[in-house]
Amino acid sequence: MNNAPLLIIAAGGTGGHMFPAQALAEAMLRKGWRVKLSTDARGARYTGGFPHVVQVEQIASATFARGGVLAKLAVPFRVLGGIIGATFKMMRDEPALVVGFGGYPSIPAVTAAWILRRPRMLHEQNGVLGRVNRLFAKRVNAVACGTWPTDLPAGIEGSDTGNPVRAAVLERAGSGYIEPGDYPMSILVMGGSQGARILSDVVPEAILKLPQNLRTYLRISHQARDEDHNRVDTFYASHGISAEVKPFFNDVPRRMSEAQLVISRAGASSVADIAVIGRPSILIPYAYATGDHQTANARGLVNANAAILIPESQLDADTLAAQILAVFDDPSAANQMAQAALSCGRPDATERLVEMVETLADTGPKP
Repeated sequence: MNNAPLLIIAAGGTGGHMFPAQALAEAMLRKGWRVKLSTDARGARYTGGFPHVVQVEQIASATFARGGVLAKLAVPFRVLGGIIGATFKMMRDEPALVVGFGGYPSIPAVTAAWILRRPRMLHEQNGVLGRVNRLFAKRVNAVACGTWPTDLPAGIEGSDTGNPVRAAVLERAGSGYIEPGDYPMSILVMGGSQGARILSDVVPEAILKLPQNLRTYLRISHQARDEDHNRVDTFYASHGISAEVKPFFNDVPRRMSEAQLVISRAGASSVADIAVIGRPSILIPYAYATGDHQTANARGLVNANAAILIPESQLDADTLAAQILAVFDDPSAANQMAQAALSCGRPDATERLVEMVETLADTGPKP
C-alpha cells in the first residue's frame, strides 16, 4: 500500500479553476504526495495537461445555471449523492488535506472533508469569491487568494498567495519581448470558457480596420467557440488576414510568449499567465461575471499600465482597433507594458500555496 500522503483537489469545469489546480498537483507530486482530482465532464476537458499519475474522479455535473426545470430539480439529489460517495471514499482513503478551487464539482469533496473533519482549504482565483467558495469560506481552515485584495465575507482572513500557473507557463516566465516592428508579429485572442462570442464578433472586424501595411505583418491566434469557428475563420481568410482559429489552444504559453499583444477576457488564470510571461494586453472583462470579478482581476495590470481595459459595454470594432494601433504604433510603450506586466507576476504563487498545504496537513484534523 502506498503510504504517501494524499491530497484531494476538487475543481469546477473551467480553465480558471483547473489550471491553478494542475499547478498545485504538479508541485505536490514532485514532493512525493499522491494526488486525486475530483471534477466534472467540463473539467475533464482540461485534464490532458495533468500528470498521468493523478487519479481523476469524474462526478456528475450539478449546477442550477444550466438545464431545464427537471434538471434543476434534480440538482440537490445529485449533489447529495456526490457528497455521500465522496464521504465513503474519504473514510477508506483518508486525505491529508482537501483543497477546493471553486465551482459546483468541488462541493462533494469539500463537504465530505467538513463532515469527517479532515483538514481543508480553499483557493479563490478571482478578486471576488465565487458562489461555492463563499458558501464554504467559514467551514474551512484557510482561504488562499489568487487576486489581492479579495472581497471576503466578514470575519474571514485570506492569505495572499497569487494564482499558481502551470509548469508550461513557468518555463516561459519573463520570456524576452520582441517589440512591434516591420516584421511578422502575433496577436493572441483568448475568450476563456465563457462569453467568447463577443470577441469573435468584434476582434476580426477590428483587425480589418487596421492599416493595410500593419495587417500584412500580423499573425492571429484566435480562440473561438465551436459554433463561431467557421464564420471567424472564413472572415479572416476572405480578407487575406493570416489567422489560426481553434476552440482551444493546447500551447497557449508558447503562443503568448511569441505574441506582441494579447487580447483577452480577464479570467484569473489568463491574467496570471499574462503577468508571469510579461505581455501587453487588452482586457475585456466578462460583463456577467459574478460580482464583476473579472474587472477586479484586471485591476492590477491596468493600474500598473501593463494592460488596457475596455468594458464590454464599450467594446466595438473602432474602439478596439484604436487601442490595438496605440500599442503597435509605439514600440517603446509596448515594451514598457510588457515590463510592467512582469512586475505584477507571481511566479512563486505555487510555492506559497504548497507551503499552506504542507502547514495545514501537519496540523491534523480540525473541527
